[in-house]
Amino acid sequence: MAESRPRGNPTPTPPLPLFGRGGPTPLSMGDVRRAKDSRGTIRRIWGYLRRQRLALAVTGALVVGSTATNLLGPYLLGEAIDRNILTGDLPGLARVCLLMLGVYALGSLFTYLQSYVMASASQRTVRDLRNDLFAKLQTLPLRTFDQRAHGDLMSCLTNDVENVNLVLSDSLTQLVSGVLSMIGVAATMLALNPRLTLVSVTTISLLTIAINRWVAPRTREGFRAQQNALGKLNGLIEETVTGQRVVKAYRREPVVIAEFDVANAALRGAATRAQIFAGFVGPLMNVVNNLGLAVVAGVGGWMALQGMATVGTIASFIGYSRQFGRPLNDIANLYNTIQAAVAGAERVFQVIDEEPETDAPDARPIAGIEGDVVFDQVSFAYERGAPVLKDICLHAEPGQTVALVGPTGAGKTTIVNLLTRFYEVDRGAVRIDGRDIRGIKKEDLRCQLGIVLQDTFLFADTVLENIRYGRLDATDDEVIAAARLANADQFIHRLPFGYHTPLSERGSNLSQGQRQLLAIARAILADPKILILDEATSSIDTRTEKHIQEAMLRLMTGRTSFVIAHRLSTIREADQILVVNQGEIVERGTHAELLERRGFYQRLYASQFQAAERRGLPSEDRTDEPDWRPSPYSPLPLGEG
Repeated sequence: MAESRPRGNPTPTPPLPLFGRGGPTPLSMGDVRRAKDSRGTIRRIWGYLRRQRLALAVTGALVVGSTATNLLGPYLLGEAIDRNILTGDLPGLARVCLLMLGVYALGSLFTYLQSYVMASASQRTVRDLRNDLFAKLQTLPLRTFDQRAHGDLMSCLTNDVENVNLVLSDSLTQLVSGVLSMIGVAATMLALNPRLTLVSVTTISLLTIAINRWVAPRTREGFRAQQNALGKLNGLIEETVTGQRVVKAYRREPVVIAEFDVANAALRGAATRAQIFAGFVGPLMNVVNNLGLAVVAGVGGWMALQGMATVGTIASFIGYSRQFGRPLNDIANLYNTIQAAVAGAERVFQVIDEEPETDAPDARPIAGIEGDVVFDQVSFAYERGAPVLKDICLHAEPGQTVALVGPTGAGKTTIVNLLTRFYEVDRGAVRIDGRDIRGIKKEDLRCQLGIVLQDTFLFADTVLENIRYGRLDATDDEVIAAARLANADQFIHRLPFGYHTPLSERGSNLSQGQRQLLAIARAILADPKILILDEATSSIDTRTEKHIQEAMLRLMTGRTSFVIAHRLSTIREADQILVVNQGEIVERGTHAELLERRGFYQRLYASQFQAAERRGLPSEDRTDEPDWRPSPYSPLPLGEG
C-alpha cells in the first residue's frame, strides 16, 4: 500500500520524521499520561469479581472456617500446658493432642477448598476482563492502532491481565484470610489478657505502619515503571519479529540488537528499582515479628513472675503473636504483587476506556446500494496542521471504474480509506447514492465494499477458510468457484492438501503473487457493490497479471470500482482517471484524454515508458507493465502530504 500508516515506535527514542505525507506521532502506551488512580482501578476490578457472588460467598465461609481452626490451635496448646502438662494428666494430654491434630487437618482441608473455589472464580473473572479488552480492541478506530505499538497492546492482553489473574487466584484469599486472622487473633488475645494484648498489638502495628508508609509509594511507582518498560520491550520484539525479512535484507541485525539492549536495559533498571524496594518488605517484617515476640516474651515472663498470667497463657500469646505477625508479613509481601497487578490493570482499563469507533446517533442501516459515489470538497489530515487531502471532489457513477494514480504519498490510499470510513473526513462529505456515509451504519456500509490491498493479510488457517473470510456463510462450492474466477484454483490444486492446506502466519508459505490471488478470490466471494483495488496486482508478474485481468474485468462488471495502480494495464480502460498529487486532484479524464493534454499524467506516462525501455522489455510489455514510480531521470516531483 502506497500510504501505509506508521505503527508507532516502541523504543524510547524520539519520534522519527515521517516521509511522503503527514501521520500521527508515534506513541506507545508508556508515554500516555495516566490518572494513577489505584483506588478507582481496584474498584473496577471488584466490579468484575463481584459477578462471582456464589463463589465468593463459599470462599468467605471457607476462609472463616480455616481462620477459626488456626485460632483454636494455640488456645488448645495453652490449655494443654495449664491443665494437662503441669498437672501430669497424660490421658487428657493425649485427647487434646488428637483434638489439635483434627483441628489442623480440618484447617488444611478448608485452605485447599478455598484455593480451589477461588481459583475457578478468578479464572472466570479474568476471562471476562480479557474478553472485554479484546472486544474493545475490535471497536477501536484504526487511528488508535496507528499511534500505538502493537506489541504494547499485546502486552496488555497477556502480561497485564496475567498479573491481575495472579492476584485474584492466589493473593486475594490470602489477603482476606490474613485480615480475618488478625482480627480473630486480636479478639482472642484480648479475651485472654488485655494488658499483654495491648503491648503486643501496639508494638507490631506501629512498626508495620511506619515501614508501609515508607515502602508503599516507592514500590507502587517502581512497578508502574516496570510495566511500562515491559510494554515497550514487547512492542520492539513484535515489530522486529514481524519485520525480520527487512532486518536481514538490510543487514540491520546489529542495530536492532542495540535497540533491544537499550529497551532491555530500561526494563532491567525499572524492574531492579521495583524489586529493591519490594525486597525491603520481607526482612523488615521479619524484624517486626521478632521484636514483637521479644516484647511478648519479656513482658509475659515478668507478668508470670508477678502472678498476672499463667505459663499456658504466655505460651498461647507467643503462638498468637506469631499468627498476628504472619498475616502482616504475608500482606506486606502480597502488597508487591498487588501493586504490579494494579499497574497492569491501569493499562488494561486505559485501553478499555478508549473512545470506540461508533456510528452517529441518527445512523441508519442500508439494505443495498446502486454504487453512486461522490466526494464533495473533502479535506482530511492524520495530524492537525498537516493536511493530506485538500478539497477533493469526484463523482463515480454506478458501474464506473475510477483509477487513482500519482506519486507515492500523494493521498490515493487515503481517499479509499475515507470511503470505507477507516477514518472520518475533517471537512466536506462522502456520499453514496446521495446519502452521507456518516449517516449509514458502518457495518452495513462495509458489507457493500470489497477490498483488495497491496499487503495481503492471510490468517493461520486453511486456504478454504481464508477465502471464505470474504463471506462466512459461503459454501465450499462457492469458495471454489470464487477461486476459479480469480484464476487461483490452478495453483491451489498444486498445494499438498489443496484447499485444505494450512497456511502459516500471514501466509508466509505462499508467494506474494499467490497471496494476492487468494485476496482477489476473497473479494469475489464477498460480491460487493463497490470494489476497491489498492495496487492489487503490484506484486504479480506480467504473465500472471494477464490472467488476473480477465478475472478482474469480470469482477468489476456492474460494480463501481476504485483502482489504485502503478501498472497502466490495470487502468487504461478506466472510465475516468484521477491524477492525485500532494493531496489534490490535478488532472482527470480518460487515458487518451490525459495523454492528449500533455500534462502531469503524460509526463508520468512517458517516464514509465522510458523505464521500460531501459529494462529492455519487449515492446508489447512497455505499456502493459511500466514502472509507475517516476524514474530517477524524471523531472517530476515525488510530492508529499
